[in-house]
Amino acid sequence: MKKALLWLNDSLEEFLMAASLALMTVIMGVQVFSRYVLGASLSWSEELTRYIFVWAGFLSVSYCTKKCVSIKIEQFVAMFPRRGKAVFKLVNHTFELVFFFYLIPFAVKYLMAAIESGQVSPACHIPMYYVQAAPLACFLLVAVRIVQRWYIEFQVIRTGKEEPGKSMAAERNGTREGG
Repeated sequence: MKKALLWLNDSLEEFLMAASLALMTVIMGVQVFSRYVLGASLSWSEELTRYIFVWAGFLSVSYCTKKCVSIKIEQFVAMFPRRGKAVFKLVNHTFELVFFFYLIPFAVKYLMAAIESGQVSPACHIPMYYVQAAPLACFLLVAVRIVQRWYIEFQVIRTGKEEPGKSMAAERNGTREGG
């Protein structure tokens, strides 16, 4: 159980985005083969690919949050010592969390409207709330990732050391990751 939770924490977004990309590639490959070799276009392939793309796009927000990749002024942050960088990141994460907490009620309303409408997609007949659940699911995942980043930055502020496990991973790869 612990291994599964660690794997989910470390690789959830990466796995889902890679699987989405592979699935979209296969579906569109089948579509191209059907259209140009068999002379018959599939009615569902583009629609399904579009919906998978929507989910992958929202998952990428969580992935960027987990990796601490966001729009910020790198030169400004680089001027600070380690603890100062951590404080700046903590403030940044706080603003991000407030923003996503602001968005979550709108995502709930959006999902509830889709459930109440009972709308299904035209070609696949998929309930549209499956697609429209992407913002809510991913905003909640982003909130979890921001809380995790808070914990990491508090550790840096408290100890004045690099992120836990970051320096060892950087030494293995010969690079510095994160930001």
